[in-house]
Amino acid sequence: MIAQKYQGVVFSFIMALLMSGIMSFVISLFNLGFVEDILLLWLSAWGFAFAVAFPVILLVTPIVKMLVSILVNNESSTTPDQKL
Repeated sequence: MIAQKYQGVVFSFIMALLMSGIMSFVISLFNLGFVEDILLLWLSAWGFAFAVAFPVILLVTPIVKMLVSILVNNESSTTPDQKL
């Protein structure tokens, strides 16, 4: 098993793998349609997309966490009247 201290990197890896795979497949189908070698074209696009997605996720995660903390109320600091 992987050590707990690497949880963020493992999460980012899996997220990048899934999102780049799904998005590259959808975009490949959208741009090319069901051509004869769509799977090979998609796998090539997926490899490139993952190579971009993984470092980008690692870089933007702290920014996204900061934005989420700004946008989401901390429940412990709200009164019952402020809850939806």
